[in-house]
Amino acid sequence: MEITHSTTKDIDAIFGLYDQATEHMKKVGLLFWQGFERSLIQKEIDENRHYKIMVDGQLACTFCITLNDPAIWKEKDKDPSVYIHRIATNPSLRGNSYVKHIVDWATQYAKENQRSFVRLDTGSGNDKLNNYYISCGFNYLGVTQLDDVSSLPAHYKHGSFSLFEIPIN
Repeated sequence: MEITHSTTKDIDAIFGLYDQATEHMKKVGLLFWQGFERSLIQKEIDENRHYKIMVDGQLACTFCITLNDPAIWKEKDKDPSVYIHRIATNPSLRGNSYVKHIVDWATQYAKENQRSFVRLDTGSGNDKLNNYYISCGFNYLGVTQLDDVSSLPAHYKHGSFSLFEIPIN
């Protein structure tokens, strides 16, 4: 297993995982991804913020990070943090604890870059996913309603969101 930067050559495969993840979300929750602009993913790749997990030459999982997330985290965004977004796992490889590997990677990244927290959010109401994030080391902080979502992908325009963080010692 290897975590590396995604490349432009990976975009079609990334969107394949997004499509499969969206179909899975539709089956297990009320809130699901509503699609993403290719330009967003390309920008994340160009900024070295989009990552992939490769296993035996196969795309197993993808995720991206940002160092600021004021639309979701509001005043807490002032804390130096690493924010994880858009984790999508290859359905044929689910159950291999990729989120735990991402958490380990992000924790190390946070330490190396003087960040105080690793954070993520997810649509509210999916207790199974919430409990999984807790089992990965996150503290559940509760639910938030978002104010200005104009800079966010479409799925943020409806509903409430659960917030999670891991303090970095």
